[in-house]
Amino acid sequence: MTDLGEICEPSRARRPGGRSARVAMRAAPLADDVRPVRPGMPGGRYKPLTDEGVRQIHAAALDALEQIGLSQAPPSGVEIMTKAGAIQGDDGRLRFPRSLVEDMLAVAARDITLHARDPRYDLHLSGSNVHYGTAGAAVHIVDPITLEYRDSTAQDLYDAARLVDNLDNIHFYQRTMVCRDVVDNREMDLNTLYGSLSGTVKHVGTSFSDPAHVADCFELIHMVAGGEEKWLERPFVSNSNCFVVPPMKFAEESCITMEDCIRRGMPMLLLSAGQAGATAPAPIALTIVQAVAECLAGVVYANSIRKGAPCIFGTWPFVSDLRTGAMSGGSAEQALLTAGCAQMHRFYDLPGGAASGISDSKLPDMQAGWEQGITNALAGLAGLNMCYEAVGMHASLLGFCLESLVLGDDLLGQTMRLVRGIDVTPDTTSLDAMKEVCLGGPGHYLGSDQTLRLMQTEYIYPKVGNRMSPKEWNEAGKPLLLDTAIARKNAILAKAGSRIDPEIDAMIRAKYNIYFK
Repeated sequence: MTDLGEICEPSRARRPGGRSARVAMRAAPLADDVRPVRPGMPGGRYKPLTDEGVRQIHAAALDALEQIGLSQAPPSGVEIMTKAGAIQGDDGRLRFPRSLVEDMLAVAARDITLHARDPRYDLHLSGSNVHYGTAGAAVHIVDPITLEYRDSTAQDLYDAARLVDNLDNIHFYQRTMVCRDVVDNREMDLNTLYGSLSGTVKHVGTSFSDPAHVADCFELIHMVAGGEEKWLERPFVSNSNCFVVPPMKFAEESCITMEDCIRRGMPMLLLSAGQAGATAPAPIALTIVQAVAECLAGVVYANSIRKGAPCIFGTWPFVSDLRTGAMSGGSAEQALLTAGCAQMHRFYDLPGGAASGISDSKLPDMQAGWEQGITNALAGLAGLNMCYEAVGMHASLLGFCLESLVLGDDLLGQTMRLVRGIDVTPDTTSLDAMKEVCLGGPGHYLGSDQTLRLMQTEYIYPKVGNRMSPKEWNEAGKPLLLDTAIARKNAILAKAGSRIDPEIDAMIRAKYNIYFK
């Protein structure tokens, strides 16, 4: 049998036993427009909700905002939203007339771009364009060799950002873990922000633990950007903001942070993170209703501050294991929740984000593989613009694993190939290649012009995943998947340095107490 690898690369070295490795190589990276997968490919083919179901959820969310409303808005928020048309009742709750919600939906930002410091990595949140990235607030780092969980540090966060910077299928870096070695909360916010920016030139998402820290963080951002005007031209950091505490309550300090960030030109992730059966209703459909209602309140709030403020509709509900009450981020129900939320984003034609890729497993094992695969695949196929927490997250968001981040890059490449779907064109359905092979030809397609032309543009190949035959695997020393991931992680970190200009880095380190090296 002809070896396709030999046809494409006849001069490469052979493995022990005289058999060549069946891996086709290319001389140079493919141009972006012919790569088999790339950021922002449109999904949306999977729809767990019927059209009538979407309309029912929308109507129920509007009813919830009119009849139940949200409590505990800060005084500034009450002033902002009541001036726009919200009504504060004697019980202190803010209620939102349908007309107000519809008016704010009409002026809400659509087709927004989340900028990166390198424009090649800009994220265009339009329609059903899909992007995968990190997020979360893990408090532990997972060591898959010792099987130990230890406190996460600022260095770990920086290392994770450096890995993301070098992994093609992870499109943005949002804060992955808590810097538990940084005791002072202001210094923790600064190290979280700067560790992310130092590690990657892709878009960064961050959080602020206190509204009082926003000004210092923006001073740092302006230093990195080259001034406030440069920042406003291309805002490359977004704020992940839990502006609500489900069910149906505003989070006062987060709301104050949101007001400040919007006025400073920062894109906003309006994040509602109820947990079905605990802080959200048990029915999957009603959980989506609550998340949509809370995020619609966020749309009103943000656009009352500044019409057209760039926001991501962050319906982010989680699932409970109702036997124990514990979170179950890797469940089939979680995958359905996220996909259903993506459908609601498309209904409103708003940039949307939700959680996908969380594993309840403590390690990067088979359970993690199926949980991350199912939830990421459904999110992408549903056309979710921003798939957060897609890689690296274990123990239901309590642990983060750097090796799992590397493994996840392969997984997301495969998932994006699902999102791309099947290209049906006159060329891909032409019988010419079949006639050439079947009517007097070699009887196989190995080495045919069509096969060689499409092998890199139609197919994606894993960097870590192993497709050797048992014989080849044995001859190669029986490499294990985790060992390969560790080797790739170490190779990346050995070469990846800071992405901040050395002079600016020195200025920032002189001004702030930076914990990572």
